[in-house]
Amino acid sequence: MVDITINNIKMSAPEGATILEAARDLGIQIPTLCHLDLHDIKMVNKVGTCRVCMGEVEGRRNLLPACSTTVTSGMVIYTNTERVLHNRKTALELLLSNHSGDCRPPCTLNCPGQTDCQGYVGLIANGAYDEAYELVKEKIPLPASIGRVCPHPCEEACRRQLIEEPVSIMALKQFVSDAQHARGDIFTAQVQPSTGKSVAVIGGGPGGLSAAYFLRAKGHDVTVYDAMPFMGGMLRYGIPEYRLPKKILQEEIDAIEKMGVKMKNNVRIGQNITLDELRKTNDSVVIAIGAWASTGLGCPGEDLDGVHGGIEFLWNISGVTPKLLRRRVAIVGGGNTAMDACRTAVRSGALAVYNIYRRTRDEMPAEETEIAEAEEEGVIFRNLTNPIEVVGKNGKVKSLRLQIMELGEPDESGRRRPVPVKGKEETIDVDIVIMAIGQKPVTTGFDAVEHTKYDTIIADEFTFRTNIEGVFAVGDAANRGADIAVTAIGEAGKAAEMVDKYLDGETLAVRAPILVKTEKTAEDFADREKQPRIKAPCRPAERRKRDFNEIGPGFSEEEARREASRCLECGCLDYFECKLIDYANFYQARTEKYGGTVHSRAAKDDIPGVLRAPDKCILCGLCVRLCEESVGEGILGFVGRGFDTCVQPCGGGDVCADCGKCAEVCPTGALIKTSV
Repeated sequence: MVDITINNIKMSAPEGATILEAARDLGIQIPTLCHLDLHDIKMVNKVGTCRVCMGEVEGRRNLLPACSTTVTSGMVIYTNTERVLHNRKTALELLLSNHSGDCRPPCTLNCPGQTDCQGYVGLIANGAYDEAYELVKEKIPLPASIGRVCPHPCEEACRRQLIEEPVSIMALKQFVSDAQHARGDIFTAQVQPSTGKSVAVIGGGPGGLSAAYFLRAKGHDVTVYDAMPFMGGMLRYGIPEYRLPKKILQEEIDAIEKMGVKMKNNVRIGQNITLDELRKTNDSVVIAIGAWASTGLGCPGEDLDGVHGGIEFLWNISGVTPKLLRRRVAIVGGGNTAMDACRTAVRSGALAVYNIYRRTRDEMPAEETEIAEAEEEGVIFRNLTNPIEVVGKNGKVKSLRLQIMELGEPDESGRRRPVPVKGKEETIDVDIVIMAIGQKPVTTGFDAVEHTKYDTIIADEFTFRTNIEGVFAVGDAANRGADIAVTAIGEAGKAAEMVDKYLDGETLAVRAPILVKTEKTAEDFADREKQPRIKAPCRPAERRKRDFNEIGPGFSEEEARREASRCLECGCLDYFECKLIDYANFYQARTEKYGGTVHSRAAKDDIPGVLRAPDKCILCGLCVRLCEESVGEGILGFVGRGFDTCVQPCGGGDVCADCGKCAEVCPTGALIKTSV
């Protein structure tokens, strides 16, 4: 034994031990990418080091590799000095400078809920439906509902469209969710032991219910308060029955309630209870009240009898009782709420349904599918028109004056700005005008919370804290205002993490994860076979427009597996085990620190049972050394010199043991085992 000092702690270490081994005995973890305990020092020195494990030793000018430097009597070692930490960060940045690939797939990065789309799509392709559902549920507590109504930004980023069309990710989410509902046994997260802390969630919509789900799973006592008779928020009161059957939504809400979440309806803040009272009786409060008021047209006549907000219209229709029989209806707006209102008006017996939108169809923010299906159902689109007056007679709507528009220069959103065509107008006879041009929150009872000029609640972008201690806010009521449901769910998941830390007395701090990303073009997939997207079944327009039954049954099992198999698996399959990205995040190494030439080499399957991705290799040498020990001869080796050096089979391939051990020790996903 020899006496040494590590980070001012005196200890005795076995003679011949490395600094790395001695530090681990003290519980001090030194990062390393090229070290395995089963290898001797000569082998390490022969290959070289990743230089991530360098440490500082008194009396030595240079930093020394902890994995191959043996301790000596009286040695004084430092593993956490500014010089050491800077060296580690630099070493990682150099490794990242030529480490190419996608840590996470574009679909996941573009999902506001950060759902592991690639993961659950791959599980569906392999028939692992329960596992796929559980993976979805890690981020989306209401997957059957979201799988029906989400505008699926994930699909907008899907690289499959570089070949033909994106994968039907949303429909696949619905498929695995419906399988759970059909069985009547809906999976929920395991509830951790009670923390003794209580949280009040105000609002029973997608944001509030999701916050309740995540917080309850962490062991907190959670009560949801909602002003409406039933939970669900806009999913219940703003989405028509034909798009989202309320039975499906209620089953998902019931599953959350069975976790032990308490739910109290018909409770309005400021009337039945105050925010201050909830603060006094709970350890924390989450505000998720949504945006329940429609934005006005701002033109004469909007106070006439027969002018309604889009949200209020959908809310009052109830989805089952025709209320517009033989009436002429104009819906103003180009988003999904406008399309919902148009298609609901058709199903409610309207004589004629007009959609008024000031831009062209190409600029409409609604999903193309929603627009196309509305058109099939008889909605009359009057694009490039804008209301200038609602004309009345005897206090009721008689007609709508429209300004003819044309597209000018692009505005701040990138879309061409609609401008009036001087002297051009038209008038259409209507009985009902529905304004579906925007939503805003109703914040009565929340006066103590700081607001923006748009009357949304100000919450920290990363921690979701408001100006009131212990009060957090998420979803449509906060910051930028109304957005899609999955955005509220994504914020609820992040806020639940912050609330949990707050209740545990931790500092609330957030760091954006460091991820390696690449850009791809159609040329990168030129060799892929085209496989047309499988479209979700939809009932014929003449049948579906006559009732509020769901428009389609969803994928069959065979369709789901075929569609899931179209996934290109863009994200790294070894991301969750990748030591390089773990260290990069810990030391905040920048992927773009060092520029210059980057290799672009295709993946290979030249090792039995292993996929080799040369551009992810950091030349740590673990696979080379382990292969040499396991098989007794060098199947893998370093080929080339300098910058172009790479690891590849270089002889002896006919005696490969097909053990996959090379992939098991790879720290970056450059080698991935494909056979079990």
